[in-house]
Amino acid sequence: MASTEDFYALYALDRQTRSTAASANKETVFAALHAANIARVTVAFDGEGDSGQINDITALTGTGECPIPNIPVRLLRSDWGRDVPSEFTQTLRDALETLCYDLLEPEHGGWENNDGAYGEFQFDVAQRTIVLEFNSRYTDVHTSTHSF
Repeated sequence: MASTEDFYALYALDRQTRSTAASANKETVFAALHAANIARVTVAFDGEGDSGQINDITALTGTGECPIPNIPVRLLRSDWGRDVPSEFTQTLRDALETLCYDLLEPEHGGWENNDGAYGEFQFDVAQRTIVLEFNSRYTDVHTSTHSF
């Protein structure tokens, strides 16, 4: 049976490997977007009640909206207990989804639970930046008790 210390060590290793993979995947996705002459991408997500998903991916060139080409992209992923990410291939559209989920989870783990959250990722290909607008939902209750 694994000890608590073993679990925390594996968890830390997984977070580090995920971070390494996400950094490499960011560069790979930006290179593919640049090669496809895509200037900006918006990825919208929404979740609540223990379920969450990417709702929409919109790509723009300098002249307007465009389809995301169905090209293969080689990504990295973290495998529990391994210190080196493994490689796999997805379409560019799926790679955008994977990257967004991989960036969302460490910052806002559980975003899909209870009242959930929604938001957008904005990819600026020229600047090679990704900006996340995150909106967390919550239920608020104010209770007052008076005795007279």
